[in-house]
Amino acid sequence: MISRLQDAQITIVGLGLMGGSLAGALRGQCQTVVGVARRAEVIETALAQSLVDWGTTDLAEGVHEADIVVLGTPVRIILRQLAEIGPLLKKDCLLMDLGSTKAQIVAEMGRLPDHVQPLGGHPMCGKEISGIGAADPALYQGCTFILSPLARTSQAALALGNALAQAAGASPLVLEPERQDFLVATLSHLPYLLACALVGTADATTSADPAAWEIVAGGYRDTSRVAGSDVTMMLDILLTNREEVLNALESFRAQLRNLDRLVEAADEEELRAALSRLREKRKEMFP
Repeated sequence: MISRLQDAQITIVGLGLMGGSLAGALRGQCQTVVGVARRAEVIETALAQSLVDWGTTDLAEGVHEADIVVLGTPVRIILRQLAEIGPLLKKDCLLMDLGSTKAQIVAEMGRLPDHVQPLGGHPMCGKEISGIGAADPALYQGCTFILSPLARTSQAALALGNALAQAAGASPLVLEPERQDFLVATLSHLPYLLACALVGTADATTSADPAAWEIVAGGYRDTSRVAGSDVTMMLDILLTNREEVLNALESFRAQLRNLDRLVEAADEEELRAALSRLREKRKEMFP
């Protein structure tokens, strides 16, 4: 296995927001960045934006000489690609992904041929817009990049994955796949559903009044922002982390029911105590 990121050919499969941004962040920090996409116009855009050194629509051609391959496609496409890509990779190639859920992906990685070094990955960053046109080499700066090694993943492969995350500007964090899925269900996936519910509520209640959009506040805009996320990507996330998302929703419903009760009772003292407690908890999270 190659020991230094600087000497590596890195192939990014899928040049949307996440893959294109990672390609741009790594270009110049390794020997070569190769992009693989289904459509030739995506490759042309990636080249025009200087995100890759070269690109192809042929998966086999793109990964044949790669030292590191990163799958930057939606989760359920990653699951399909894993079955196809293993035999195409050279010995000791590090195969990573950028999928937002990990348990199913890491389980599927366990079926890869023995000559491949698998490592699950999930960078905690993104935007509510998607596609190569939204790619930004600075996207990974300052984010946490979760890494989920398998029992068969070598220390050298994990070290190379750490180096890749750091080269993109991120801080690597090793987590078991089930633990990461439990955490992100509440911290990442639930906020998307809450934002969608907020948009639906506003549409059902105030949208008929033309004054609504004249007085819309920053709180609504900020809270609803992630409802603009790519639907295909979010469907993959929700349906491959379904149990943990359902648990998070149930916990949220309990919290909302309690606030509902306090508002209905007009119990100012208890309501103030509850809101103050939550305000302090928020300040602890984001001092």
